[in-house]
Amino acid sequence: MFKKSLRHTILLNIGAFLLVAMLEILGGWLFRDKYDTTYSFYAWQLSYAAAIMGVIWVNHFILIPFVYDKKGYVLYGMLLIATIFLGAFLKAYPEWIGVYKMSSFLIYTTGTGMAAFFLRRNLIIQRENAEKDKLQREIELNYLKEQVNPHFLFNSLNSIYSLSRQQSLETPDLVMQLSELMRYQLESSKKDTVLLKEELEFIENYLLLEEKRLSKRCTIEFLIGGDLLDFRIAPMLLIPFVENAIKHGAHSTNRQSTIDVSASLEDTTFHFSVVNSKPLAIAKFNREGLGLENVKRRLSLLYPKSHSLHIEETEKLYRVNLAIDLKVQIND
Repeated sequence: MFKKSLRHTILLNIGAFLLVAMLEILGGWLFRDKYDTTYSFYAWQLSYAAAIMGVIWVNHFILIPFVYDKKGYVLYGMLLIATIFLGAFLKAYPEWIGVYKMSSFLIYTTGTGMAAFFLRRNLIIQRENAEKDKLQREIELNYLKEQVNPHFLFNSLNSIYSLSRQQSLETPDLVMQLSELMRYQLESSKKDTVLLKEELEFIENYLLLEEKRLSKRCTIEFLIGGDLLDFRIAPMLLIPFVENAIKHGAHSTNRQSTIDVSASLEDTTFHFSVVNSKPLAIAKFNREGLGLENVKRRLSLLYPKSHSLHIEETEKLYRVNLAIDLKVQIND
């Protein structure tokens, strides 16, 4: 990586020298007859270009990194002026009027070179920061995605455990159903996106599993509207809302409860709603667990400008409304 960067820097500066030399030759072409020979003309123009680039190189590779970047601004200014004057003196002495003109020209060319240098450095810094942000984003997303696995498995195993204690005859079938859910989760966790219809099928199967465990204590409705087509969504993004509705609604009371889940697609906007009844004995309870915090963070990373999430809590109901524009690619 260092060799590649060094080679790129060398080639860039060779190119800059050749460009300056060519400009000097073209600029003095009309006056070439004033020189004794063609060789002396080219030698003078190349020496002029060398003087210009010499001052620029001293500034870029010595003064800026070793003085300016260490906040020695006054010393940097003094050394830069001295460098410009020395370059002009070596090139134009003993004609002091020539030294003055050369100094003025070197101030202009050095300023132009500094502008190009800082512009290029800022672009490099911005690119490096963007790469770091992208890497950090990928690391965080992978971490959040990995958290979903044990969280979902823990909640599902609790459901199976409750049925096994009741010695339900449906327990073996539910274990197989859970294994299918886990298979989908493990496969989808390797992907950035999955088909929206597959994700909704996964939620439907999870609700069927919970409905069997809750028996007649909870009425669960799941409605899907609109043509899902081939729209895609981040995997395991919706299930935490459903899990929380079951955990803090039906699981927390022996009374009759309800859970209504709806999903619809309008143009490219996906709407997802989860409404569950609240236990009467509990006026207010905290829903900001691992699952919700996880999904909120994933939404902010994956769909920063293309989603809206509204959570509403009343005396009897808890409502979640999520809207995502699926036309926007996750990697944008």
